[in-house]
Amino acid sequence: MENSELGNVNPMPRIGDQAPDFKAKTTKGEIQMSDFAKDKWIVMFSHPADFTPVCTTEMSGFAIRKQEFDALNTELLGLSIDSIHSHLGWVNNVRENTGVYFDFPIIADIDMKVSKLYGMLQPNESETAAVRAVFFIDPKKKIRLIMYYPLNVGRNMDEILRALEALQVSDEHGVAMPLDWKKGDKVIIPPPKTLDEMNARIADNTCEKVDWYIAKKSL
Repeated sequence: MENSELGNVNPMPRIGDQAPDFKAKTTKGEIQMSDFAKDKWIVMFSHPADFTPVCTTEMSGFAIRKQEFDALNTELLGLSIDSIHSHLGWVNNVRENTGVYFDFPIIADIDMKVSKLYGMLQPNESETAAVRAVFFIDPKKKIRLIMYYPLNVGRNMDEILRALEALQVSDEHGVAMPLDWKKGDKVIIPPPKTLDEMNARIADNTCEKVDWYIAKKSL
C-alpha cells in the first residue's frame, strides 16, 4: 500500500485509549463527548443506515432493553451517516409501525467525522456506511471493549449486556471472568505472583481450585 493510501486511513481507537472527543448533533440535541453522560458508562454503537431492516431490529433491541442499560448506569449513544431529519423520520416511522421508541440520542454523522474518528468506516466493507461497531466506554471516558460486525450480520444484545456487566463486576471486585460468565457465576481470582502467595493459595480451602494458578469463587 502506498503512503498516499495509508494517509487516508484513520487509526482505530484501541482498548485502553481515551475515547476521542467530538461535538455532534443528535436526536436529543448537541453533545460534547467529553461532557456526555457524566459518571456513567456509555455504549456507543454505529449502524449502516436508517430505514434498513437489520438496523431497525438492532435499534429496536437497544430501545426495548434500555431499562437494563439504565440499571447498569449506562447511557446508549447511536450513530449513522445520516441526517438529523432522516433519524427523526426513522424514529417516528418505527414508533408508528411497531410501538418501539428509540429514546436515546442518535448522532447525525453526515460528514463522517465521528465515524472516521472511531474507525467505524471499513473501506473494504463500505466507504459510505459505518459498520456495526460497539464501543464500551467507562465513566473516565476510557475505551474498555470494542466489537465490530459487518453490515450483513446483526449484533447479539445478550452478549452486549453480558460484556458490560462483566466489565463492571471485574472493576468492582478486582477479578476476571471465565468463558461464558454471566451474573451469578463464579469468577476467577487473580493468580499468585510470589511464592508466599502461591503457598497461601495452595492452603486456601475457601475457593474452588483447578490448580494453584487458576481458582474460582462466588461473589
